[in-house]
Amino acid sequence: MAKKQFKAESKRLLDLMINSIYTHKEIFLRELISNSSDAIDKLYYRALQENNTGFSREDFAITIELNKEERTLKISDNGIGMTKDELEQNLGTIAKSGSLAFKKENEPKDEIDIIGQFGVGFYSAFMVSERVTVISKAFGEATAYRWESTGADGYNIGEYEKESNGTEIILNIKQNTEDENYDEFLENYRIQGLIKRYSDYIRYPIQMMMEKHHLKEGTEDEYEDYKELETLNSMVPIWKKNKSELTDEDYHAFYKEKFHDFTDPAKVIHTNVEGVSTYNALLFIPVKAPFNYYTKDYEKGLQLYSSGVLIMEKCADLLPDYFSFVRGLVDSQDLSLNISREMLQHDRQLKSIASRLEKKIKSELLAMLNTDREKYDAFFESFGLQLKYGLYDGFGANKDTLKDLVLFYSSSEKKMVTLSEYVSRCKADQKYIYYASGENVDRIDKLPQIELLKDKGYEILYLTADIDEFALQMLHDFDGKDFKSASSGDLELEESEEEKEAAQKQTEENKELLEFMKETLGDKVSEVRLSQRLKTHPVCLSSAGELSLEMEKVINALPNEQKIKADRVLEINAKHSVLEALKQSYMDDKEKAKIYTELLYNQALLIEGFTLDDPVAFSNSICSLIV
Repeated sequence: MAKKQFKAESKRLLDLMINSIYTHKEIFLRELISNSSDAIDKLYYRALQENNTGFSREDFAITIELNKEERTLKISDNGIGMTKDELEQNLGTIAKSGSLAFKKENEPKDEIDIIGQFGVGFYSAFMVSERVTVISKAFGEATAYRWESTGADGYNIGEYEKESNGTEIILNIKQNTEDENYDEFLENYRIQGLIKRYSDYIRYPIQMMMEKHHLKEGTEDEYEDYKELETLNSMVPIWKKNKSELTDEDYHAFYKEKFHDFTDPAKVIHTNVEGVSTYNALLFIPVKAPFNYYTKDYEKGLQLYSSGVLIMEKCADLLPDYFSFVRGLVDSQDLSLNISREMLQHDRQLKSIASRLEKKIKSELLAMLNTDREKYDAFFESFGLQLKYGLYDGFGANKDTLKDLVLFYSSSEKKMVTLSEYVSRCKADQKYIYYASGENVDRIDKLPQIELLKDKGYEILYLTADIDEFALQMLHDFDGKDFKSASSGDLELEESEEEKEAAQKQTEENKELLEFMKETLGDKVSEVRLSQRLKTHPVCLSSAGELSLEMEKVINALPNEQKIKADRVLEINAKHSVLEALKQSYMDDKEKAKIYTELLYNQALLIEGFTLDDPVAFSNSICSLIV
């Protein structure tokens, strides 16, 4: 029999397709099973069109057979089969797709879900095979044909004996090399695992002859071996079932098994969308973050399926980073099995699906926030940090999506609140949303800077995460109210004319002392001023510029060589007895006044959580005042 040449040119093209489209050799089994599923679909569809009642879905199956001795793996189906011409057209021309042609011929008669539409999947078999043999008999035809090839050098085709319609694909598995282990594709457990991973939801049973053993009848400890055809796939994916058929237990069991979690999810999102982008999605919001969630080792992404066949284990393009905690899957018949990771990044359908999912996730989180606050608070404890990073990331590009989802601790409510809840309680004349930053709630609650705000009954947001203040700065405002730090140099609170005049007069009276203190501290501070915000505390630090004291600490804690410094202002309580002591020492003993000034500055640093520049000098200064 004369060897025929592939119409699509050369071994180079075959190698290029295999190596560029498929990054894992194991993918060949997924492709061949999908082709078998398509062949059955075609026959079943034809029977429906011809009103042939002799067929039902239960009549069809895909069979896998392994032979270690002969190093063969066989995939068989009882689908529509192929004529000689179809074998030559579909297998003799690389990238010729019989499934795609079938779909085009029958549109728009009915919705047809054919998996393999690009005609390159079959050739993935050559990644693991030194020879590929295809035996096929078309439905209604008397003659079967055998197609055989060892690669891009060509193929042979001729008549063959086969009783029933359908196709058998026989792979002669390659010998092992130093770099590749091909024996694995002759092991039952490995083939079972690949079917479970990639083809679990093929709609027809995938069967394999499995070795079993049982107790011999009439004996107590003597076993005998036998073989039994076992179905390896579950066939009907849970996400394609009607919601009315499923219970919370069904969803939770699927989630725990599929995503290896021990706890039920906080939220299940099951959605079916038809239109420009048609897809099913089953998403889960976990209760707890994985141990590596906030590390570089965590890999986000949803499982991506095409008509029940796994394309990608983790498709990162389906989720924005701020929703990276979501787990689950998307199944769309609009996507090709053969699409690569690079192609996915530019796929219009995928971008449309991602956009819809983002909106759906947000709406479901808002629903949880509004109807089950206790559950949302627990979710936010695990993943709120990621939402806040999302606010900051991209120069605030996502703030409209996330601003209603973030929570902060409230000084008046003594719990986590939304920005909307804060604004709803604002005083009639309140211009700003006030916040204070620190290591924890207790420490913030004792800060001198917030005394005046608390005294006037203003609610303050306590920011305890490093990202908090950066996120608010990027958000800039909420519902028309700007954010203002309690450590800001000017809180812009309403004062009476009498209060303003008294403060101005006191500043003028102590102008010389304040200038002396500024000169003593040098460039450690930009100003020393009398404070009207302090009530019981003698001293505090505030910031005069956009960079706050807390932001300075966070940035300087990062692993970089360049350090920054906020524009620090030392504030002295105008009504505290320490001011009188400063004034007296300035008149009587300026050296002592310098020591007082340095001590007060260092005291303010400690209150803010800064490290002292010179702890030894600080200790010696205290001792000099004692003796």
